[in-house]
Amino acid sequence: MSANAGSLCLSRLDYVIVLAAGEGTRMKSTTPKVLHSIAGASLLNHVLNAVEALAPAEVRVVVGAGRVEVETHLAKISPAAIPVFQERRGGTGHAVQLALAGAQAKGTVLIVAGDTPLLSSETLTQLIKAHNDGGYAATVLTAELPDPTGYGRIIRAENGDLIRIVEERDASDVEREIEEINSGVYVFDLAKLAKAITQLSDANAQGELYLTQAIEILRGAGERVVPILTPDFIEILGINDRIQLAECAAIMRDQINDTFMRSGVSMIDPTTTWIDTSVKIAGDAIIYPGTAIAGKSIVGPGAVVGPRTTLIDCEVGAGASVIESYCMGAVIGQGAKVGPFTFLRPDTVLGADTRAGAFVEMKNVTVGEGSKVPHLSYVGDATIGAGTNVGAATIFVNYDGVNKHHTTIGDHARIGSDTMLVAPISIGDGAYTAAGSVITEDVPAGAIGVGRAKQRNVLGWVLRKRSGTKSADAAQSSAEKGKPTS
Repeated sequence: MSANAGSLCLSRLDYVIVLAAGEGTRMKSTTPKVLHSIAGASLLNHVLNAVEALAPAEVRVVVGAGRVEVETHLAKISPAAIPVFQERRGGTGHAVQLALAGAQAKGTVLIVAGDTPLLSSETLTQLIKAHNDGGYAATVLTAELPDPTGYGRIIRAENGDLIRIVEERDASDVEREIEEINSGVYVFDLAKLAKAITQLSDANAQGELYLTQAIEILRGAGERVVPILTPDFIEILGINDRIQLAECAAIMRDQINDTFMRSGVSMIDPTTTWIDTSVKIAGDAIIYPGTAIAGKSIVGPGAVVGPRTTLIDCEVGAGASVIESYCMGAVIGQGAKVGPFTFLRPDTVLGADTRAGAFVEMKNVTVGEGSKVPHLSYVGDATIGAGTNVGAATIFVNYDGVNKHHTTIGDHARIGSDTMLVAPISIGDGAYTAAGSVITEDVPAGAIGVGRAKQRNVLGWVLRKRSGTKSADAAQSSAEKGKPTS
């Protein structure tokens, strides 16, 4: 389709109505169905992203169950969309009646469900173009399913037009054999829909107004209603329970991963790699199994992530590696190495060629180029200069029970293993701390801070105080061999 054809089509889309009022009882959740998430966005958000790409003049979202939560979420993800409250769930036809209140008398309206996150703007564009080019009263997106159980079947005339949509419970045995189903996605001539919608009847077992009845009303008035078959039935899959939620999430995972791999990203096991739609990954990055990359994370070229790693709203520089770690809100510089078993918390910034090693936790820390925190340490509320090494089991004592305090370490400092740095404190450029020290005062540049008591040995203590133990036996045996114990 040419760009001109696309723009002509889209300029004639006046309204979008998103049906998002359902209870979602089969989800068995206190969360409204359309607010459940896959790939880092709610079901409603995915649908709105697809329809807003068409540049409609106005979007109206029918809300009902969980009204406050849905409207709050809607204001955040699509401030221009207009919520329409369906207080009494009276069926899809009733929802559209409410949504059309106050609408202009003519134009084109697209109607979609809020629980179909796999719908693409490309498919919707083609549907609207076919509708407008044909001048139809209504156009219905359909699909052929391997197992159409539970869906309304499409009954076509000999010329291919739509005669009616028959629900499965009302279908004959022959009609149930039809594989073409109603997707719940419609395009209507607004004026004709507005007239037909007033003629809907609730004379059915559920006592509700169904939008599908408008199809029969339009057909009865001699209008053309045309089904458009999508070649990919995956797009129209809706979500009614947790099983379908997981199925759609897996489909979207595969779509996202395929796109990244085709752009030059390596994934060792795509089936265990979960990436949000908002993530950016550069070419030649390698993603190992069991990895999740979420939020607004950015992974640079040649970076290595995983295995078994989670990144949330993180930035990973070119050539960096993050292995067996959990990181959120962190910036990991070019060539930096993180992991294994590292926990990076928000506002951690690792400079180029830095190291945060095994069993290290960091929060609100800036680490200068080439500095290392290799093992078993907690670093919180600190600034570390370039080329500094923090020894194993070092603790930045940043919390006094009421307030957090800051630690500053200069360039090329050496923090001895098992040091306690009691903030607020400053360690100067090139300074050292002795292993096992508790440092409570500033250490000037080039000095060594020693904060430990002089060792004393109490000889014979074990034989006196732990008589009869294996330790005492070992000490006695050593004494008999001529080694002093007292």
